[in-house]
Amino acid sequence: MTTPRSTLSADKRSPAVAEAMARFHPEVIEQVRAAVEKEPVVVVGMAQNPYVKKVRQALTQAGIQFTYLEYGSYFGMWRQRLAIKMWSGWPTFPQVYVRGTLIGGADDTRKALDDGSLRKLLGS
Repeated sequence: MTTPRSTLSADKRSPAVAEAMARFHPEVIEQVRAAVEKEPVVVVGMAQNPYVKKVRQALTQAGIQFTYLEYGSYFGMWRQRLAIKMWSGWPTFPQVYVRGTLIGGADDTRKALDDGSLRKLLGS
């Protein structure tokens, strides 16, 4: 098992920082969290990103239904996308979730489709 990336522990954040983090686009985080908890497959992405387009095409071609949440493009909503990255710990888009588990981005999803692990997570 791989050791997780080191992050600043909560006890090393001032109360003001913790509060600011909690107030940083909570509506977006709640929207993503709710979809990830409810839907079998969720793709979180942005317009104009070719990797988001590729992963959506790959899932569609595989016959896997998914919920797509889009947050802006290269020209807007970067703060909302930053909040999602802070929440998930994943630095790029797309972010693909299967049964509540973040499986990664476009390359990770392609590998999971190819090796059957995505369908295994779905239970199909």
